[in-house]
Amino acid sequence: MTSNRTIHLAHSPDSDDAFMFYALADGQIDTQGIEYVHELQDIETLNGRAMRGELDVTAVSIHAYAYLSDRFALLPHGASMGDGYGPMLVSRSPMTRDDVAGKRIAVPGMMTSAYLALKLYEPDFVPVVVPFDQVGQVVLDGQVDAGLLIHEGQLTYKDEGLHLVADMGAWWLEKTGLPLPLGGNVIRKDMPPDMQKKVSRHLRQSIAYGLDHRKSALDHAMRYARGLERSKADEFVGMYVNDWTLDYGERGRAAIRLFLDEGVRSGVITRPVTVEFVDD
Repeated sequence: MTSNRTIHLAHSPDSDDAFMFYALADGQIDTQGIEYVHELQDIETLNGRAMRGELDVTAVSIHAYAYLSDRFALLPHGASMGDGYGPMLVSRSPMTRDDVAGKRIAVPGMMTSAYLALKLYEPDFVPVVVPFDQVGQVVLDGQVDAGLLIHEGQLTYKDEGLHLVADMGAWWLEKTGLPLPLGGNVIRKDMPPDMQKKVSRHLRQSIAYGLDHRKSALDHAMRYARGLERSKADEFVGMYVNDWTLDYGERGRAAIRLFLDEGVRSGVITRPVTVEFVDD
């Protein structure tokens, strides 16, 4: 194995992921001869690329990991966990849980964790897949009955005149007592074990650097904040880059296993899943 191995590292063009990978992208981490090539695409595209085996290390939805676990292992760092908050089901006019059944609901992708959470919350609805940053608009336009917001829309939906029907993370916490696992970083299992451990350490160092150098990391993340004012971007980053991101811990690992088990039990996930972590 050469000392200058190139690793293709993919993540979504969002302020939280940008914050997480700032130190790696900015050359603040000694990568021990590994060159990281950053590729930025939306999470549903990354889910598909991972399924086709196109990437070495990538952010994926925990839901999508159910179909990747034979080829990829979860890194212990890089989690997006909704600890009492998460994807938001919103509508144009007030709606209760009882009203959701049978409705047309805009979702940001069928492999997203948001979609799986909504299916566990209410199995009976008609999904309409739209790009994540257009969900709020199609709800406002009346093209669908409700929509499932991820990313920054969770902080701005009230400003747009939308009504909250349910917060998936709050519902999951009440149901299970655990945080809602949304996204994680995975690495190819056919990569040599020592390389897996190196990459894992570099990612952890990058996250820790961002948390320790919050101003400069947030400066970098603002390029991907899609018009959010800095205080809102800082709030959003804080929601999804925190202690959970440095390491899932036992509760985080338990949350992933339960979330995927519930997905299998409900029939949404069509195969059993063995969750495997890289230990660095």
